[in-house]
Amino acid sequence: MTLPHPTAEQISLPNVLAVLGDPTRLAIVRYLASKEGVPLNCSQFLDLGSKTNLSYHLAKLREAGVTRAEVVGTSRLITLRRDDLDRRFPGLLDSVIAAATGDTALPMVGGHEVEVHS
Repeated sequence: MTLPHPTAEQISLPNVLAVLGDPTRLAIVRYLASKEGVPLNCSQFLDLGSKTNLSYHLAKLREAGVTRAEVVGTSRLITLRRDDLDRRFPGLLDSVIAAATGDTALPMVGGHEVEVHS
């Protein structure tokens, strides 16, 4: 089973900004950025909400082209589409993540602040 993803050219700035405007989705993106290049199982984010709620947020991120989800058996491995986003909107992802660093209003993944490596 493969999930639909927009091509790099189909990723639109309004969709990316709308998706990143949600605190839960921004927390997911920050955590993915901190684990750059490492596919993460969606269960890594269960402390952000119920499975249903998490599935909704992960689908929104995928549909906007911010993340890629790969189905492996019964798991979905999530990665950040940094290369595609940086090509389409240079510096946007780093700026959004930097602006969110230290924002106490954002939910935490794993019960702690996320350290982002860029």
